[in-house]
Amino acid sequence: MFAVDSRVMARLEPTVRRSLVVEANMHAARLLVDIIKGLGARDVHVEQSEAKAMAVARDLEPTLVFTERSGPSLDGESFVRQLRRSHLACRSAPVIMVTADATANTIRGARDVGVHEFLRKPFTGADLFKRVENVALKPRDWIEGIAYVGPDRRRFNSGEYSGPQKRKNDKPTGAVAVAAAVKDQALRILAAALDQYDNDPAQALRATQQQAVTLKQLALKSSDARLAVAVAGLEVALSGGTANKASLAGPISGLLALADTDLTRKAG
Repeated sequence: MFAVDSRVMARLEPTVRRSLVVEANMHAARLLVDIIKGLGARDVHVEQSEAKAMAVARDLEPTLVFTERSGPSLDGESFVRQLRRSHLACRSAPVIMVTADATANTIRGARDVGVHEFLRKPFTGADLFKRVENVALKPRDWIEGIAYVGPDRRRFNSGEYSGPQKRKNDKPTGAVAVAAAVKDQALRILAAALDQYDNDPAQALRATQQQAVTLKQLALKSSDARLAVAVAGLEVALSGGTANKASLAGPISGLLALADTDLTRKAG
C-alpha cells in the first residue's frame, strides 16, 4: 500500500466510510476492497448485479460507489442513471466507474450519466487514490436537470478525459459572469422541465424545485428584486404538494421572461 499523509486520510474518511463496489469479477472486487479499506473505509459491500446493487444502495446509503462499466448482469451506465434519478438518500453519492474499455465514447458515456470519475484497468493504488481524492476534496456543483442529473460535467475531473469540456476557460470567471451563468442554466433547466413534464413528471418537479432554490439564493445574493418576486411565485405554485404542469406553467414563464439569452434551445 502506498503511503498517504494521515491528515489527508482524515479528510478522505467521510467519503470512503461506506463504500459500495459493483463488480462481477471477484478478483477485481477484492483488489478494490483492499485499497478502499486502506483509505479508511469502515463498511464495504460488494455486489455483482445491477439489481442487487440498487437494493444494497437503498439500505447501505453508501458515501462512495465504484462500478464496473459492464458485466453479465450489469450495465454500469444504466445503474448510475437509475441511482441518479432515484429517491434514495445516496443518489448524489460520488461514483467512480472502473473499466478496461477506456475509449473516448465510454468516457463520455460515463460522464453523461452522472459519473464523477473514470478509472482505467489495470490501475494502481495511486491511481485509485487520485480519483478518491478528487471526489472527496474537489466537490462539484450538482445539476438537477431533465436530460442530465449529476455533478457539473464542465468540471469532469477524470485524468482519462481531455476533451473540450475540461478547459479551464469553460468556467466563467468574475462574480457577475458566474451569477449570469447560474441564472442562465437554472432558467434553461426550468424551460426543459416544463417542456418535458409529461415525459417524466417526477424528475421535472424535482428539477423545478432545485432551480427555485438556486434562483432564490441568486436573487438574495444579487439583490435582484424582479427575480425574487418571480421566484416567490414559483415557490407558491410548488407549495402544498399539488404542483402540476398547469400550475407551474405561469410562474415558469414569468421567470423565463427575465432571461438574458434566448431560451428556445431547451437545457437539462
